[in-house]
Amino acid sequence: MANFAKPSVPRFSVDVYQNEYLPEGGREVNAIVTVTSTGGGTLGAGIGPATSGGRPSAAVAIMVDCSGSMDYPPTKMRNARDATAAAVDTLRDGTHFAVIGGTHTAAEVYPGGDRLAIAGPATRAEAKQALRRLAAGGGTAIGTWLRLADRLLSSADVTLRHGILLTDGRNEHESPEDLRAALDACAGRFTCDARGVGTDWEVKEVTGIASALLGTADIVADPAGLAADFTRMMEAAMGKEVADVALRVWTPVGTAIRFVKQVAPAVEDLTARRTEAGPRAGDYPTGSWGDESRDYHLCLEVPPAGLGREMLAARLSLVVPQAGETSGAAQNLGAQGLVRAVWTDDMTASTAISPQVAHYTGQAELAQVIKQGLDLRKVGDFDGATAKLGRAVQLASASGNADTAKLLSKVVDVVDAATGTVRLKTRVAEADEMTLETRSTKTVRVKK
Repeated sequence: MANFAKPSVPRFSVDVYQNEYLPEGGREVNAIVTVTSTGGGTLGAGIGPATSGGRPSAAVAIMVDCSGSMDYPPTKMRNARDATAAAVDTLRDGTHFAVIGGTHTAAEVYPGGDRLAIAGPATRAEAKQALRRLAAGGGTAIGTWLRLADRLLSSADVTLRHGILLTDGRNEHESPEDLRAALDACAGRFTCDARGVGTDWEVKEVTGIASALLGTADIVADPAGLAADFTRMMEAAMGKEVADVALRVWTPVGTAIRFVKQVAPAVEDLTARRTEAGPRAGDYPTGSWGDESRDYHLCLEVPPAGLGREMLAARLSLVVPQAGETSGAAQNLGAQGLVRAVWTDDMTASTAISPQVAHYTGQAELAQVIKQGLDLRKVGDFDGATAKLGRAVQLASASGNADTAKLLSKVVDVVDAATGTVRLKTRVAEADEMTLETRSTKTVRVKK
């Protein structure tokens, strides 16, 4: 039975890496901000209800594609059932949960009655029994699945709300505008991991869902790998300790924010997601956290100042915005970082590039040129594709991104990685191309 003790919350820390020195007239300030959360259980911040043992309470909705294509081959539907059962087995006792069957409509598979079940031995067994009724037939309208998940998840008084979504096809039975409207309605209400199984789905749809809902996206080309992937996703979800964390950025008068991007473990541009948080402050959503570390790239434009002058360019903090409160009301998670600007005539100091900034600038470019190269390849611009993917090979090699380099080698023949000299392969397996596109934003941490 759930109790309402104060939940465990990780300790957050903020580390700022930058070259604060600018030449005379210089205006652009770049900083890499490393946010780390460790050791839930020390703050007792009382953000929301907790399950027994002080762990934060959670609600999870598992959305399973049941469209007609899930029967081709028949093993796909069976693997999806097995994967969902594995996810249900991984639920922590006391977690609220539901299983949704998705076609051109959304159906409650378990528990039904517009409600959530509470995980325990009996409900897990009932849920797995209900999964036997899952059958393929119908179309695909993912926005309806997300809206049902939102309605069910919002019915529980819990700290963390999370979705897992599996699809094997394109979202053909609703317009892109309908899906975008559903994502806009769900953003900030729950996080969601999205998976494409097989090779008949649209990468940009699946990655767009994960991006909008601050989750992960990936391909499971072989349906036999679904159970292991669902188990990992649910273990990660059960490891989260605090939801709705925002990176709050305060800047002085005259300073403009050019962009805020997450750059590790994956590239995600947060600039347009800012919400105002009081005078000269804005919040950038980062989603749910457990014990983990992520890196963010902050780029600022400061007013020019004379040689020898210095200024505080930005103050950073981690907060949990309070719903329904006045703009800027939030619970501070006790971590702060400062970004500085100092004007100097020392050319060596002012022209040095922070290793962290240089690394993640390259990683962001790597993600961009992979997508550009694959798009050019699809439309038949092979010279353009070769140039972009060659640059990707060069960047992956220079930064030590071995996983991306391996994926690139399945699309191009590498002649010289250091110079980015490559040849497009004449035959590329569809799964290899989709894997590269889906994982193009995954980065490696800067070498210490």
